[in-house]
Amino acid sequence: MTRAAQTAADPRAITSIAERISGQKDRIHVSIGAVCNNNCVFCMEEDRDGRYENNSAMTTERIRWILEQNQGAEEVCFTSGEPTTRPELPDLVGMAKRMGYRRISVMTNGRRLMHLPYAALLAKAGMNRFYISIHGHTKKLHEGLTRTPESFEQTVAGMDSVAKLKRFGVELHTSTVLTDRNLPHMLDVYRFLREHGVDQVVFNVMQANGRADTYFEQIFPSYTETAAAFRSFLDTVGEAQPQAFLVDIPLCTTEAIPDFNRGYVERHAHYDISRRNTTVLKEQTATRAQQGGGRGLVLLTRQDLDEAERAKRDTCATCRYDGVCEGVWKNYLKRNGWDEFIPIPP
Repeated sequence: MTRAAQTAADPRAITSIAERISGQKDRIHVSIGAVCNNNCVFCMEEDRDGRYENNSAMTTERIRWILEQNQGAEEVCFTSGEPTTRPELPDLVGMAKRMGYRRISVMTNGRRLMHLPYAALLAKAGMNRFYISIHGHTKKLHEGLTRTPESFEQTVAGMDSVAKLKRFGVELHTSTVLTDRNLPHMLDVYRFLREHGVDQVVFNVMQANGRADTYFEQIFPSYTETAAAFRSFLDTVGEAQPQAFLVDIPLCTTEAIPDFNRGYVERHAHYDISRRNTTVLKEQTATRAQQGGGRGLVLLTRQDLDEAERAKRDTCATCRYDGVCEGVWKNYLKRNGWDEFIPIPP
């Protein structure tokens, strides 16, 4: 998820996408959801056993240490799996608030939030931004992707609960992962979500890992198709400045999209337990583990994943976005190659 439009409140302050990416601040992710009550076809966390082991090990003591080490970060976000399955989430939110974190958020499918007293409990504890994942404007479309009966009604009810709390300073953002199935329905999805009080509608391009890699041929539209569909959506939505943002797509493919609506996945860091079998940092694990305060934790950053799983070619160095571009997922390149990535002159 992303805060795609840092200047949305003041259109006069809009800066270029490159400037926004360069000026982003750090945030910390805290992985606490050992399980998830959805079964999304595109989930990047395909290793459910590994996630269960890692997130179950995120005890209150470890989380307290993580929060203490990262005081001053712009945002702390409780994420991975389904964070609301952890009974102690309200207590963890309160802990973050007492430590002075000003933005406290959660990435969730929103289903448990359908119970307004629970959503209010989180808000009272200090949670002031909710990122809710919803992948269609109809039951058929959403549940065809989550593969979980009744998930649509519950997620929509969860959004409605959070919308009722907005008068207390709570923000409601959504994440819709784009697939071949919902790509043609962006306009309907956007209008549906805005009618339910969503402040920012983020359309996330899939990361070509996990199940998105397993089912790539069945669900993954090309970047060129995605950018064209989003541009068409902007042309037809009928708003001067739609609160809709296209995220995690190489910038060279989105030149036809206004900078205001071009989003990005923000820089963040999280901790894994050191014994987790991760594809990144194999050589650095020992050094990073020593920085874990003896708690068996290893710090991982967004850049670590990018360097391990994305690629650039020599001509990327001639592109105006080279300094802020993370590259292209290697699993995407295996299928589609480099032809659609044309460097943009400075």
